Amino acid sequence: MSKLFSKFLGFFSSRTLVGVDKVGNRYFTRVEEIDGIMKEKRWVIFKGEEDPTSIPVEWICWLNGQRTKAPTPEELIELEARRELVKQNIAILKKKEEEERKSGVRKSKSIGKGGSPDLRSFIQQFPDATFAPKKDEVSDGKDVAKKEERSTEPTGSGKTFKPGAWQPPSS
Repeated sequence: MSKLFSKFLGFFSSRTLVGVDKVGNRYFTRVEEIDGIMKEKRWVIFKGEEDPTSIPVEWICWLNGQRTKAPTPEELIELEARRELVKQNIAILKKKEEEERKSGVRKSKSIGKGGSPDLRSFIQQFPDATFAPKKDEVSDGKDVAKKEERSTEPTGSGKTFKPGAWQPPSS
């Protein structure tokens, strides 16, 4: 009984306040001996209702041991400012997309030499590539029914290539 009481008392007396987040959650640590090994324990005491979603990512990483040092107030302020800037940029982009959608004009980056944003025209620049359709296969965005069937046999262009001759090394 006294061992349990001393452990309970030690829980509160040997803890160290590491920091507080903007919501008011308090983060603690203490070092205790477990099976002859000194281990650091980390935990959070929530302010008000226990809500794990109120814990910032930086503090979650510290609690899980992914960070050795607790986040500083300056670091938290800087990261919060970055997140706010990202939110503002997202709002601006959504507004632009909505305006483009309403006007029916969509700005897109040009691809390829001719400046055409069309994927099919980009692919046609590479007639020797395996993904490019042949010129007679392209008509009004639909592929013509006659396509060559691909062979499952290996092919090669080297002088010493012989299909089926390669065998995996035996150990």
